[in-house]
Amino acid sequence: MNDTTLAESLKRDYERLGEEIGKRIIGQTDVVDLVTLTLLVGGNSLLMGVPGLAKTLLIQTVSEVVDLDFSRVQFTPDLMPSDITGTDLVQENPDTGRREMKFLKGPVFANIVLADEINRTPPKTQAALLEAMQERRVTVQGQTYDLPKPFFVFATQNPIELEGTYPLPEAQLDRFMFEIVMDYLPVDDELAVIQATTSSDTAVLKPVIGAEQLIAYQDLVRQIPLAEDVGRHALALVRATRPGADTASGAARKWLSYGASVRAAQFIVLGAKARAATRGNLFVSYADVREMVRPVLRHRLLRNFQAESEQITVDQIIDELLAEVPTPA
Repeated sequence: MNDTTLAESLKRDYERLGEEIGKRIIGQTDVVDLVTLTLLVGGNSLLMGVPGLAKTLLIQTVSEVVDLDFSRVQFTPDLMPSDITGTDLVQENPDTGRREMKFLKGPVFANIVLADEINRTPPKTQAALLEAMQERRVTVQGQTYDLPKPFFVFATQNPIELEGTYPLPEAQLDRFMFEIVMDYLPVDDELAVIQATTSSDTAVLKPVIGAEQLIAYQDLVRQIPLAEDVGRHALALVRATRPGADTASGAARKWLSYGASVRAAQFIVLGAKARAATRGNLFVSYADVREMVRPVLRHRLLRNFQAESEQITVDQIIDELLAEVPTPA
C-alpha cells in the first residue's frame, strides 16, 4: 500500500473512529479528536475534568474501537511502583520441584493504560510511569522488559480536588503530549446522556482498526514532510513562551515564570502532521500547527505570581501568544 492509499485509509478510519466512539460518548467531539490524534502519533495524554464527565468511559471505549488491550490503574496514596510495573515472585517449578524467580507483569503491560486520578499517588509511584511513557519499557530488579506495541498512557486528573493529592512533577507533565480538558456538556447533549444511560439499551461497538494498522498509520504520520517555514513557525510559537529569552512575547514576560522546552515544539509538529493526515493531506499547514498550540502548551507554561494573583488563566496567555505571533503571510 503506497502513501497516498494509506493516507486515504487513515482519513476514512479516522472518521469511522469518531462515529463509533460517538455511539457511546455523546458530545465532547474536540476531546475525542485529540484522543484520536494521540493514538495516531503514539503519544500520551492527560485528561483534566471534574468527576462524572466520562473520562474513564472514553478511554475504555477507545480501546474497544481500536481493538487494543486495556488496563486501568486506580491511583491511591498507598499504591507502590511494583503495583504498576510488576514484581519478581518466588514460584515452584512443577517439573523440577525447584523454586525459581518469575516476573509477574503489572497492569502497565497493556496497549492502553489508564492512570486514573494520577495525582492521588506519591511522586515515587508516579515516577514508575516515566520510563514506560518515554522508553516504552520498564526495569525491575535490573532486568528490562519491553512493553507491547503500540503503547499509550492516558492519565486523568481532577482539577478541583486538592486535598490528598500530589502535583505531578514538571518532568512527568512534559511527557504528556496533550492536556485535554473535558468540560460540562451543552444542555441538549447532557439530556441525551441521561436518556442513554438510564435505559436498558446499550451501544454495541465494532472495532475499526487493529494494532498493526495503527502502527502503520503512526509511521505514515511521521513520514509527512515539514516545510522549513512551517517548522520555524512552530518553533517561534514555543520560543515566545520563554520569559527570559530575547524571543519572548509580551504575554510571556508579563505572566510567565517558565516556558516550554523543545519537546513542546516536537509535539506541536507531530500533532500537526496527524491533523494534516486526518484531512487527507500529505503536507503540514500553518493552520495545522496553530491548532496544536493550546493542548500542547497548556500544561507546560508555569504562571508567575502576578498572573495567579490577577487570575489570568493559561488559556488566556496562550490567546495573547497566538495574537503576538501571527500566521506568516
